[in-house]
Amino acid sequence: MRWDIFHRTRYVYATPVCDSFNEVRLEPPSNAGQTLESFLLRVLPAVRLNRYFDFYSNWIHHFEVPEPHFYLLIESQTRVKTHPLPPLATDAEPCPLEKLDKARNIEHCHDFLQSSRYVEIEVEPWRLAVDVIAGQTDVWQSALALMRFAHDFLNYEPQATHVHTHMHDVISQRRGVCQDYAHLMIGLCRSVKIPARYVSGYLASETASATHAWVEVFIPTAGWLGLDPTHNCQIGDTYVKIGVGRDYADVPPVAGNYRGTLNRQMEVEVKIAPVT
Repeated sequence: MRWDIFHRTRYVYATPVCDSFNEVRLEPPSNAGQTLESFLLRVLPAVRLNRYFDFYSNWIHHFEVPEPHFYLLIESQTRVKTHPLPPLATDAEPCPLEKLDKARNIEHCHDFLQSSRYVEIEVEPWRLAVDVIAGQTDVWQSALALMRFAHDFLNYEPQATHVHTHMHDVISQRRGVCQDYAHLMIGLCRSVKIPARYVSGYLASETASATHAWVEVFIPTAGWLGLDPTHNCQIGDTYVKIGVGRDYADVPPVAGNYRGTLNRQMEVEVKIAPVT
């Protein structure tokens, strides 16, 4: 499927601000599951954009606005074709849990087995995860069980948390939104040595109004596979990946700092439409 995606972030400041330094992670990569056909980024006030890869091979656009300004507008227009690989059967058992020891020695898995800013390997998620996967012998089946648990454990409640909410607060409150479901599942997986990483992207739906978050788990015999604990499913052709990281802190759509007032308003608008 082909998708047109419009993403707008607008900041309005009560008084002029200056020395604004920003990073934007909105450009999807081309990979086995999708092909980026076009991407256009527009920033006002007009600036010079620098583009490069971060440590996890995500595209970053960096820009600076040194002069005083009352607002900042960031708009992206994306066209992408999704062609995901066939999903792995829910009853498949492709990799015994004993083979996870090999994954620990794979360099690109190391970071996704450790604690990170919003996901800490603690006793509580370990206890939950051990109970969930009791009796399981396969990595994939264990990951599916942890996804189902995260989906059932939390209540989806907009505004209950924010993007900086830590996983242990999510566990205690048992509510949140997509990034909280993702952080919880990541913490459960890492607690039992299943490599898991955070994915930032879009989920095409009639109600899409922001980016979405899901999880990829590493199965030694199959590679990285996407699971969405918010919707309790494998990812498909309605998912568009922007980037991956240890947690949300590695892949915020827009991040930066400036000098000036803290009194500001932020508006985010996302529109996704299929290309016929």
